[in-house]
Amino acid sequence: MSTIEPASQYNSVLTGREEINAQLLIMRVQPESALFDFKPGQFAVLGLMSRESRVPEADDEEPPAAPHKMIRRAYSIASSSVEKRYLEFYITLITSGQLTPRLFALPYGGRLLLGPKASGIFTLDHVSPGKAVLLIATGTGLAPYMSMLRTMLVTDTSRPYVVLHGARYSWDLGYRAELESLARLRPNLTYIPSITRPDEDPHFRGYTGRIQTLLDQGIVEALSGVPLNPAQVEVFLCGNPEMARFAQEMLALRGFTASRGKEPGSLHVEEFW
Repeated sequence: MSTIEPASQYNSVLTGREEINAQLLIMRVQPESALFDFKPGQFAVLGLMSRESRVPEADDEEPPAAPHKMIRRAYSIASSSVEKRYLEFYITLITSGQLTPRLFALPYGGRLLLGPKASGIFTLDHVSPGKAVLLIATGTGLAPYMSMLRTMLVTDTSRPYVVLHGARYSWDLGYRAELESLARLRPNLTYIPSITRPDEDPHFRGYTGRIQTLLDQGIVEALSGVPLNPAQVEVFLCGNPEMARFAQEMLALRGFTASRGKEPGSLHVEEFW
């Protein structure tokens, strides 16, 4: 049996944390050795020991976690793939979960585990040349798109990119200021935020309604000039499984076909949620 203390597996430091609100957190994790290469859209594993502190609002753990257990979960990377100092993650607090209550309690400078590599096929690798890219997300499903945009918009100034991001309230729209700035600076980027509870957020002046409703109403086409035609655009879906299912059904009626493993299609869905 190994005698290695699990905490000795910690190999990274929390060098940045921005609380979007009590339920949403942007984390910057800096490894103590060289950072691995990754493709925009991939995910990496974070880990903390079960004995680490949890936020007060976390649910009671039943049964309690074993004290020397390393809890690991995969999260999409939000930082640019050309950034070699740190990885950024955009996570939501799951009060009944094991890891996020501990991640939210981790202070600046705290140590944690970062897995040795990135994984995942939810990338731009198979997008056909010349096609526009429509990135649809709810909540923290935006994370892999931030990596794509932060990486690609530096040099890719011709391909149209459209971001359609849905949340309950405007204060849940993480990265909103950055995306608005990017859209002003990059004419090939269209950013469309939307909320679903406008009655509780009366000062929001953007679009309201569910993602699939905005798609059906032609909002994306009207604002971006990108037609919902699989011959001209490829669509990515990441976020709430119900949203992804309804959007897939609607897009299938327009001729979009889902990618399956290495078999390319015009619709790419991140299954991990």
